[in-house]
Amino acid sequence: MNKHMAIAIDGPSGAGKSSLARRCAEQQGFLYVDTGAIYRTLGLAVLRKGIDRRNENAVMELLPQLKVELKYNEEGEQRMFLDGEDVSSLIRQPEISLAASDVSAHGRVREYLLEMQRKLAREFNVIMDGRDIGTVVLPNAELKIFLTASPEARAQRRLLQLKEKGTEVSFDEVLKDIRYRDEQDSSRAAAPLRKAEDAVLLDTSDMTFDESYQALCDLIKRRREELTV
Repeated sequence: MNKHMAIAIDGPSGAGKSSLARRCAEQQGFLYVDTGAIYRTLGLAVLRKGIDRRNENAVMELLPQLKVELKYNEEGEQRMFLDGEDVSSLIRQPEISLAASDVSAHGRVREYLLEMQRKLAREFNVIMDGRDIGTVVLPNAELKIFLTASPEARAQRRLLQLKEKGTEVSFDEVLKDIRYRDEQDSSRAAAPLRKAEDAVLLDTSDMTFDESYQALCDLIKRRREELTV
């Protein structure tokens, strides 16, 4: 067994990866890494600069000018900083989600961020979620999970999250964004969203949050026990 254990969780937008992975990481004593937040931060930067997010060269020219930092507060919560500003709340807006999807489709952008993600896995026990963690970022992870749910179930969950934050948006709008991200993430040339061959499929369409959490933690617990035998 490696000195540090890596758990890779992939899946489509709105599947609950972040919420579930964060809670399981707390329960297991692991560091939680939300890689999507990194791309969301880049998406915010691109929107602020007025750059065409579909233009890979333009995005790459911007990257060296940015200071993107991933930090953890005293509670172990991941916070994203852009040029010294805590943007952790700002990057959760729907328009930032779409920008992040476009920015993350660029191969050179993903390559630029690989080392930041892999360094954390070398230094800590991590639960890392994203779109290509098990296939590209951490292909040798001790456990890979593909967490998914139907587009309708994901849209309903995302709608509730946005309303809790005071963001007024319709179900149809959220479902449209979900389907757009699914198409973008699964069809892009660079590290498309797909289930790794050795990943465990976990479909939470008909599960409550607590049921999903228990199912995810059970998978992690069993794998840790296997590795310590």
